[in-house]
Amino acid sequence: MTTAAGDIDILVVGEINPDIVIADPDPVPAFGEVERVVRSIEMTVGSSSAIFACGAARLELRVAFCGVVGDDVFGRYMLDEMARRGVDVSACTVDANRPTGASVILTSGTDRAILTAMGAIGALDVDSIPLSMIGRARHLHSGSFFLQETSRDRLPAFFAAARERGLTTSFDTNWDPTDRWAGGVEAMLGASDVFFPNAAEARRIAGIDDVDEAARALAASASIGRTDGGPIVAVKLGVGGALACRADGRIVRVPAMPIEPTDTTGAGDSFNAGFLRAWLDGGDLHESLELGVVCGALSTRRTGGVDGQATLREARYAIAALAGR
Repeated sequence: MTTAAGDIDILVVGEINPDIVIADPDPVPAFGEVERVVRSIEMTVGSSSAIFACGAARLELRVAFCGVVGDDVFGRYMLDEMARRGVDVSACTVDANRPTGASVILTSGTDRAILTAMGAIGALDVDSIPLSMIGRARHLHSGSFFLQETSRDRLPAFFAAARERGLTTSFDTNWDPTDRWAGGVEAMLGASDVFFPNAAEARRIAGIDDVDEAARALAASASIGRTDGGPIVAVKLGVGGALACRADGRIVRVPAMPIEPTDTTGAGDSFNAGFLRAWLDGGDLHESLELGVVCGALSTRRTGGVDGQATLREARYAIAALAGR
């Protein structure tokens, strides 16, 4: 799929890698050359940015992606799968000198552990992104901020320049493998319209244990000098639903959608896609959180991050059903 001029709703810049998902009620391996039989092992679309892109395309947004893969089976698989799911990958780069990154996810359905080989995950250079792609987009999004080794220090300026060109912007840090929780997040907040941490990430980045106060602090920290009220901080709370606020400190909450999850991989990225679908359509914080929560919940119906992702019709039906309970 290739988009025509002027019709990109969301340009995603970020990492590309498959997930090898090992699913079992007890997926923990036993060392000492012990072989265990597990329920399933599947390869699927992985990485926060790519799962988000597929979820946004599933919600009928026009999505283009800039990222890097290696010249290998994993890279070809990812580009083919993303294109098949409606994402324009024409601006992605194949680097013959690096392997495609990959993650092994051990999931019990309600909890998971992740092992990642970086490969080309952090190889995207934002200076190489064609200005024509930016000029064609309404919105710019990036995931896994802490993994963007090549461009992390330049992403805030890249986002700021995009906003000056009229784009809205959003990002998700995901987990910080170094456990430092710094490295430019405040600058990214200052150049963004929406920030998507989960509760644990919000607490660590803000250095505040109370998640409401952490969200308020993050929103306030980036509002200085801005005339638009500063960024929205939308915090994913898992079974607690989600909350959002701006610098004024008013918290908006939406409860979780009841569901028995098969696998929570990528649920946060599907939440991000749902939130932005509603927000880009002019929805308020409650409406945006509501669509985000439903999309996140429905994505857990299947193993992996993308196979259970909701269509826009499914998500709206679920919202109507919840309202009629």
